Order: sequence, then structure tokens, then C-alpha cells
Amino acid sequence: MSTKNTPNAKGLQHNLWKAALLPYLLFILIPLFCLLLGIRPADLLHSLQEKSVWQAIRLSLTTSSLSVLVTLVIGTPVAYFLSYRQNRFFRLLDTLVDLPTVLPPAVAGVALLMAFGRRGLLGGWLNLLGISLPFTTAAVVMAQTFVAGPLYIKSAALGFSAIDCELKKAAALDGANHWQIFHCIVLPMSWASLLTGSMLTWARALGEFGATIIFAGNYPGRTQTMPSAIYIGFQMDMSVAITLAVILVVISFIALITVKWFVYRYVEPETEVTFD
Repeated sequence: MSTKNTPNAKGLQHNLWKAALLPYLLFILIPLFCLLLGIRPADLLHSLQEKSVWQAIRLSLTTSSLSVLVTLVIGTPVAYFLSYRQNRFFRLLDTLVDLPTVLPPAVAGVALLMAFGRRGLLGGWLNLLGISLPFTTAAVVMAQTFVAGPLYIKSAALGFSAIDCELKKAAALDGANHWQIFHCIVLPMSWASLLTGSMLTWARALGEFGATIIFAGNYPGRTQTMPSAIYIGFQMDMSVAITLAVILVVISFIALITVKWFVYRYVEPETEVTFD
């Protein structure tokens, strides 16, 4: 008699699957736990009194939020175009959108500098207009948008493509134009994907370092974000570095768990597959 489908066998299989989760979970949790234990409350409070710490926090929150706004404006049309997979330019555009996510951030910073630097391809024309982008707060936003924007675009494209085409066709037959279809049907039905993509972009922009330090530099109060301040802190004041690292972890965790709870609470179907 076969025992493959007996309750005991199924329970053993489920336990094995759960045990298989442990290596990766421990790999993530142990370093984060050690980070939280790496600073005493007194040192944390002392570091929070530093002017440079608050400047880095304020600049990071401001620039990452601006990066999301810029991505929403210039990335939403790209995501909507990508949702039509039958387009002959789909594979090329999809590859170009994915490229910044696989490039080393330092490469992204060099590329931005070669394009918008004083001696870059567009830098000379911008200088004639009195515009200098490198080593400014605008450069921070540009670097963050370049690296983090694809996360929003891919998430939004998935949300747009999940909408039933028959709904859009029916609206078109009723006389709706492209903007009305997008505004009244596409956006309301894909808001969860847009929200998730926006939050992922914000969190990624908040932690961006490589492209930022090359293209924007590391000037306190102007271009020194939290990751840049952490880098300097490792060389000058370890407690400041750990404080900012802890703040980054806490902010990112709260933001992500809030969005996921909101999406699962109001969007996800009630029927779920479990391993219990």
C-alpha cells in the first residue's frame, strides 16, 4: 500500500518545505539583528543630535520622494506602452528598461556624468543655458531615478497588462477616447501595482549610493544622502554610520510592510494557498 498521500507523508513534506526556508531567512535576519544590536541606545541618541545626520535624513527623504514623482511622470507612459506586449518594439524597450537594474550603480553614475557633466554630451549645451547638474541636489534625484525607476515601470506594466482588454474595447465602442479609457478604467484597476511600484522605487532610491556619489558627490546638506553619510561614517564615526543604517532599515521595513498590508487587505483575493 502506497503511503505517498497519507496525512503523515503530507505533513512531513510540508515540514520539509518549511525547513527549507530557514537558510535564506537566517541569512537575511542574522545580519539585520546584529546591526540592531551594534549600537547602544545612548550612542543612538547622541548620533541623532548631530546636524549632519539630520541633514542626510532630510535630504534622502526629500530626494527619494522627488524621484518617485519624476518616475511617475516619465515612467507611466513607458509602462503603459510595455503592457501591450504585441508591439514589435516590446523586447527592445523591455530590455532597455531592465538595463539600469543589472548595471553596477557606479556604471550608472559614470554614464550620467558623461551625458550631463560639464564636458558631457549634453553638459555643454546646459552650461550655455546656465544649468549645471553634476554635484547638485538635482543630480541626486537624477541618479536615484535612473537606478530605481525601472522598479516602478515593471510593476506598473504588469498591472496594466492584467486588465481585461474587453473592458477597454467596450469603453471604446461607447465612445471613450484613449485618455478616458486610461483615466477611468486602467488607473482605477491597476492602482495596487502603481502603489507597490512607487514604494519599491522610493525604497530603492532611499538606499541608492553608487550612482549618487559619482554623479552628485558627497557634500553635506546638498548631496550627502544617508548611504553617503554611512560611507563617510565608517571612516570617521562608526556610531553615526550604524545609526543611519538602522534608520534606513526601520524606514524601509515600515514603508514596505505598510504597503504590503494595504494591498493584501484591499486587493488580494480572500482565497489563499497555504502550506499548513
